[in-house]
Order: sequence, then C-alpha cells, then structure tokens
Amino acid sequence: MQITGTHFNYYQVCHRKLWLFANGINMEHSSDLVYEGKMIHETSYPQRAERYREVEMEGIKIDFFDQHNKIIHEIKKSRKEHESHIWQLKYYIPVLERAGISGVSGILEYPKERKTEEIFLSEPDRERLKEIETDIHQIIHSDTCPDVINLPKCRKCAYYDFCYSGEQ
Repeated sequence: MQITGTHFNYYQVCHRKLWLFANGINMEHSSDLVYEGKMIHETSYPQRAERYREVEMEGIKIDFFDQHNKIIHEIKKSRKEHESHIWQLKYYIPVLERAGISGVSGILEYPKERKTEEIFLSEPDRERLKEIETDIHQIIHSDTCPDVINLPKCRKCAYYDFCYSGEQ
C-alpha cells in the first residue's frame, strides 16, 4: 500500500483512525467538520487558481504549489492538530524531490486564524520521516485495530460514532 499525506496526518492524530482509514473504513464523507475544512480550502484563496496549481502525485494532493518559488501551500481549518499538519507537509517535500523538484519548502496557512507558518525539512526530519513511515506500515498492516485513545478531541472526530458504538 502506498503511503499518503493523509496517512502521515492520521499517524500524528490517532493510530486507530490511521488503521481504520487504511483498511477501507472512511467516515470523513459524513463529517460536517471535514466539509467545513473543504469549504475553507475552496473559498479562502480564490485568486490562487490563476497563479498556482493543485498537485496530485505519488499518493499526495498538495493544495497549491508555487512552481516559481517552489513553495507548497497547505490550507488547514485550525491549528488544533498543528503537529500533524507539519509532518504531512514535510512528507510532501521528499515526494516532490523524487519527482526532480529540489529546494522545496512549505507554508501552512490557517485562514480563519489569519496565521501562516513556514515549514522546512531538515536532515533529522528526513530520518524521522523514515521512522514514521515504518511505524505507519506496521500499524496499517496489523491484524488488529489500535485501541481508542479516549481523548476530548475524539468527540469531534469523524470516526467518533464508530469508535464509541460499544462494539468490539
């Protein structure tokens, strides 16, 4: 199975969510919060469609890529899962490098909060990406679903009903 940016994101958020998603259980389509995030992505920067383009390759989908400056722009709804956003974007950089695009950096954008953050990939980050990718493979190929993490953030997760339905 090809690892995607979503796998990297979910790895940081919840290993159970990662396993469910990777094993074909997708609840995102029915989530109002996911829909809200999609609308923020589609409406926050309407002028970008003319200058930048969405890039889809090797299991990743970059919101906007500035080819001239080699900058990945990722739009997120809020900073609540900030660490997962950082690692998702960092994962995109070596994917572009494998496609022959060097010198890439990124910008995380939170339009509702009017915040941006530059993201760069260091050598220690590259090693950590390899470790995370190994962990992701172990999790998604496991025969058992990881346990519920039972944190307050679970209540807003698209998988909440699945995880807390009382079934084993």
